[in-house]
Amino acid sequence: MPELELHSPDFDAGGDIPQALTCDGEDRSPELRWKNAPENTQSFALIVDDPDAPGGVFTHWVLFDIPADATGLPADTSTGTPGQNDFQNAGYGGPCPPPNDDAHRYIFTLYALDVETLNLERGAKRDAVESAMRDHVLDRTQLMGQYQRGGR
Repeated sequence: MPELELHSPDFDAGGDIPQALTCDGEDRSPELRWKNAPENTQSFALIVDDPDAPGGVFTHWVLFDIPADATGLPADTSTGTPGQNDFQNAGYGGPCPPPNDDAHRYIFTLYALDVETLNLERGAKRDAVESAMRDHVLDRTQLMGQYQRGGR
């Protein structure tokens, strides 16, 4: 069976995330597309983080209860239920590394789940989402993009 695949028409895997998707631009979420979801998928969840953040892993986006029939997310989406990011907001918070840092990596992890809902409220924290997903992940895939701010 083919593996779950995730890509974005906004940036290439391993490539640069456009400024419009960051705190230096419109801070809108990218368009995402996926294929080859497992047959028993009942919903999807998405977590986006920056493992290169100075204080440790920084969560930029938590989104869950994405419908099973979805094959992607439009740019600046309102699909699914947003969890709380590390900016303390529900929804997407784009790349915003310190100006003098090297490029940071942003890891988009998509999970195919065997439950229709995680039974969590809007604004649920990442650890609650990960706990609710435990034992329900059918497959997962990742997409990495990078961003570096000017000011060096």
